Amino acid sequence: MDQTETRDKTIILGVGNLLLRDEGVGVHVATNLLRFSLPDNIEVVEGGTDGFKLFHIILEADRLIVVDCVKGGGEPASIYRFDIEEYEHFPDIYKTSIHQVSIDEVITLSAAFRTPPRTTIVGVEPAEINMSMELSPTVREKLPRVMELTLEAAGLDPEDYRDKLTAPLVQPEPVHFQPEHP
Repeated sequence: MDQTETRDKTIILGVGNLLLRDEGVGVHVATNLLRFSLPDNIEVVEGGTDGFKLFHIILEADRLIVVDCVKGGGEPASIYRFDIEEYEHFPDIYKTSIHQVSIDEVITLSAAFRTPPRTTIVGVEPAEINMSMELSPTVREKLPRVMELTLEAAGLDPEDYRDKLTAPLVQPEPVHFQPEHP
């Protein structure tokens, strides 16, 4: 059944390190999907490398789509889409050692509080991981297709968003931290 029909809460979570080029692909996807007018039951979150800070977001989701850099051994810019249950059988496909705590670890821990959300990973094999906020040209070229697969995973028809999918891509802005005052 289509997730928009059930009105379950779907969260599209873009994670990764924006400062390490293709490792930030999930943040790039989330930044661009935030421009789309999605149904009210679908929320897009830029998760960065927050790890455990994303725990409460994961607990709120009935359906979770994680967009991330995936080191599966394929050609640069290869796109992967798999359910988290498949990851348990193929643990080498989803390596996110650059994150402080991997998303799969946070999802696994959420089981202590409730049944984890049905989770799909949409990932991209990095072409380059070095200091830059820009995606490599190879990965950037695949961004519209990654967004299509993400929308499909959320139960949406990408054709309904064709104008946004073909629009110029938006570059994420760096986060500016404000010091806490007593």
